[in-house]
Amino acid sequence: MPSRLRHARLVPVVLASLLLAGCSAGGSSPSQDPSADDALVVYNAQHEELTTEWAEAFTEQTGIDVVLRNGDDSELGNQLIQEGTASKADVFLTENSPAMSLVEQAGLLAPVDEATLALVPEQYRPASGDWTGIAARSTVIVYNPELIEEEELPTSLLDLAKPEWKGRWGAAPGKADFQAIVSAVLETQGKDGARRWLEGMVANATEYRNNIVTMKAVNAGEVPVGVIYHYYWYRDQDAAAEDSGNTKLHYLGNQDPGAFVSVSGGGVLKNAPHADEAQQFIAFLVGKQGQQILGEGYSFEYPVASDVPAKTELPPLDGLDAPIIDPSTLNGPQVIELMTEAGLL
Repeated sequence: MPSRLRHARLVPVVLASLLLAGCSAGGSSPSQDPSADDALVVYNAQHEELTTEWAEAFTEQTGIDVVLRNGDDSELGNQLIQEGTASKADVFLTENSPAMSLVEQAGLLAPVDEATLALVPEQYRPASGDWTGIAARSTVIVYNPELIEEEELPTSLLDLAKPEWKGRWGAAPGKADFQAIVSAVLETQGKDGARRWLEGMVANATEYRNNIVTMKAVNAGEVPVGVIYHYYWYRDQDAAAEDSGNTKLHYLGNQDPGAFVSVSGGGVLKNAPHADEAQQFIAFLVGKQGQQILGEGYSFEYPVASDVPAKTELPPLDGLDAPIIDPSTLNGPQVIELMTEAGLL
């Protein structure tokens, strides 16, 4: 039976911004944090509010301390590769799977316990078993019905590269969310197909800072169409609909790359100082309590495990007709290369 760490305590730590190439972090490193030797260290690229809720519930249940080091997918993935086997990290959580695949391909992850993997359907975890899905989000078209009718919307994400869509759509190419969607284009269309689509994006799309700003632009009538993840719209609708009140969502389906379901990942580092406790944490996230925190909370993301349902407002995950992609095959570095070559990064 693995030993318990010290008395329950959650210590959130914000990781300073890192260059994509993986420069050193500013501020405290795990080894400099006085709590890190005794606590489970989670490199967290998931939404901080959600992971804080997960960590607090895990600590209450187990008595195991948790330190959260927060950053984004590419920052933390590259940080882990830079640190290598000297890293003090126990667990890596991502919003999207390409960063997790990057760390997996570097040989830095330990296999997830079989009992934990058994809680997650195969389509929401990699075949390797070196990490697992913990949540999911769907790509959607957000549109302004005052500017475009639903029957005029694209039937495929690939249509947005056609000349008739020039100046009529927006997205946030600089964010890991959109880069994961591009990875689905790469996986389904190949390198040449992805390159052509990105060239069409450069010609046609308006670039925004993130998903929320993209949705706001569609809401304000700057562009008729935006490409985002579903939960930003549902969260805003659940509040005052201030940034989405003039918009609707459109799901492409048909296993189109525009119906891509991005899997958020959880993995245990091979050299984790607290390996047993790290495996417990991943098991907690995909277990009933962890998935209920996700499914019933503010996030509006999809639970993927333990037969926990999503919020009733969401269309069923198994009815989205997303493309079938092993999440470990999504090639983040090649996406960055192609987007940089196209002038989007």
